[in-house]
Formats: sequence, structure tokens, C-alpha cells
Amino acid sequence: MTCESVVCDGNSCDIEGFTVEYDRLVVTVGAQTNTFGIPGVREYCCFLKQVEDARRIRTAIVNCFERANLPSLTDEQRKKDLTFAVIGAGPTGIEFAAELRDFIEEDGPKFYPNLLKHVRIKVIEASSSVLAPFDKALQEEAIRVMNRNVEIKDPEVRALIPERYKLTELLLDKSVKEVNDKSIILSSGEEINYGLSVWAAGNGPLPITLQLIDALGEEQAKEQATARGRVAIDQWMRAVGAEGDILAFGDCTCITEGQLPATAQVAAQQGEYLANMLNKNYEIKPAKVDGITPPPMKTEETTPAFSDSIASLASLTKGEYAKPFQFLDLGILAYTGGGSALAQVTPAPNAASLKGTGKIGNTVWRSVYLSKQVSWRNRLLVLNDWAKRQIFGRDITRV
Repeated sequence: MTCESVVCDGNSCDIEGFTVEYDRLVVTVGAQTNTFGIPGVREYCCFLKQVEDARRIRTAIVNCFERANLPSLTDEQRKKDLTFAVIGAGPTGIEFAAELRDFIEEDGPKFYPNLLKHVRIKVIEASSSVLAPFDKALQEEAIRVMNRNVEIKDPEVRALIPERYKLTELLLDKSVKEVNDKSIILSSGEEINYGLSVWAAGNGPLPITLQLIDALGEEQAKEQATARGRVAIDQWMRAVGAEGDILAFGDCTCITEGQLPATAQVAAQQGEYLANMLNKNYEIKPAKVDGITPPPMKTEETTPAFSDSIASLASLTKGEYAKPFQFLDLGILAYTGGGSALAQVTPAPNAASLKGTGKIGNTVWRSVYLSKQVSWRNRLLVLNDWAKRQIFGRDITRV
């Protein structure tokens, strides 16, 4: 495996290549934003993928308001600068639009009271619904919450808002044809002027993932009709065509026998499964039997587990093989703004989902968010951030 390292001496930096030998390679590079080849997306849209993207968006939002605050502009120019286009109505796009709306309703009156009547949030979605992974009833609830009337507590600022003012507009069945520096052109020919455009319309493979697929040869290539640019793996996280030498999981992979959603929940469970299998010293690459590579096998050093015994009993085997990965769907959550969220939780495998909306959904959303933090230090920091925002509002200082 060939790697590159950035070596710096003072202000001068060089890239040096080096080779790393491995017994097993674990690939977890994730994915990148998929632009679907639409012209202008990569050049003019902000993405929602990395921490740098969040910083860039934060700065861009403040810049839009500061630009619109110039006294020489007309109302039409202000409306254009304060139109925020969100392309993609999945959980990422809806949550961003909801958080942006909260900022406008809660902090806008303090910083830009005279500009709020010009602000528009346009959510553009190619399909006929929002939040596709959710139940139909929860999708309709999300649309209702996003379309609610603007809620501003300050009566003086509220008096400046037009009577039929609509802050959020959902544009369904509208696909994007092209993005320019100042406008978005839809397939219908409609043109939407914007001050900031955010792309939240899906994931695509990284170049290194495509290189790995090519290197794995014909057996991997046969699976690409299903995997579509992701590394095809078996139910034990072994890359197809690598004979057990390469393991992979997460958004860069696809289990061809029963595809799973590209979510952090899936990746976390896959990572825990693979770590347990390696820690228990399974033989990842057993000898082939009749030309077929069997599942990972137990060795003399393998630590027995009760779950393996149950899996062996269910599959009528002697227990010499590792159990295959099984995804436990715990549900999905999405924040919809105004202190409300959607929760679709699965209490047990194959059981009906429990649904929550409004304040209840928000309580579940925040509880799960806190529980997934990696340490108590992080939990306290998150709670501190929530408390500071509730008491003092958001900080829009530009650094």
C-alpha cells in the first residue's frame, strides 16, 4: 500500500511517499458528496459533509446578512441575498433548513430585525416527498412543521413582517439542472436566485474507493451492478476478490446480499462486529473448500461467545464458523425546528416502529445524541453548548 505524508519545515511543506506492508487492510474511508455530474454544484454550492463545510456555511450565512444590510441595496436585491436554497430534502437537508429557520426566528430579531421580512428558505427536492426513510405520517408532519407560520416573540419585530409572509418553501418534484454563481436552474426551466446554496443530495464514492474496486479484479467487478461504486463485501466484512486480505465497512461498502442504508448506525455496528471478530482471533482467511472461501473460522485462540453458540444452533452448524453480521435497526431521527423532532424507533427486531413527534420526538432526539457521544467530557460540552444557546442565543462573531 502506497501512502503520502506532508512533511513541513517552517513554512515550507513537501509531500513524501512511502510504502506500508500489511497482513490485513481495513478500509473505512467513507464517502464524499455526490454531485451527480450536475454543472456548477461543486463550484457554487456549500456541502454538508466535513467540519470545514460547517465553518464555511456559518461564515457564508453571516456574510449574506451583512451584505443585505448595506443601505444602498434595493428590497429586491436584499431578498435575493437572503434567499437560502437547500437542495435535497433528506434528513441532512431538512435538519439544516430547520436549524437555519431557528436561527432566523430566535436570533434574527436581535441582530437583523429589519431584514427578516426578506429572508426565504427554499428546500428543493427531486422526488415527491421529504425524509424518504421515514413513515408517511411522519413525512407529512415534517411538511406541516416546516410550513408553519413564522414565530417571532418580539412584538415590534413581528409587526415588521408582512401578513402573508412564508419563511420556508418546499419545492417538491423539482430537479436541479444547473447551478450558477447567483441562480439555480431547474429542469422545468424555472430559475431561482439565491444568496447561499447548500447541497445535501446524496453520497458518492471517493477516488481511492474506485481505485480499490479496480484493483480487486473481475470478481469485484461482477458485483458492481449492485454495489454501484462501493466496495462489495460479504457478511463478514471481507472485500469480494481480496481473499480475506482486505476488510471494509461503512459508507464505502455494500453487502450485496441484503443492502443496508448508508448511515452512521450501520457503520458503527459493522465496526463493533469486525473489532470483536478480530479480538477473538478468528481465522479471517481460512483455506478454500471446493474452490469456495468459507466464513471466518474459530482457532485454538478464539474466545467463545454465547451469541456464537446461538447463531450456530440457528444455522445447524457445529459452531466452528463466525456468525454473519446482522444489522439491528434501532430507528431514525430528524430535527424539524422549533424544538420539535421526528422519532421512528424500533423497540425490537421485526417489531412495529414507535413514532414520536414534537417535544417528545425532540426529547428522544437529544437523548440519543447525548448517548452517542464518546465520553462524559463530550456530553458535558454538548449540554453546555445547548444551555449557552438557550440563555444567550447563538454567537455570530466572525473570526
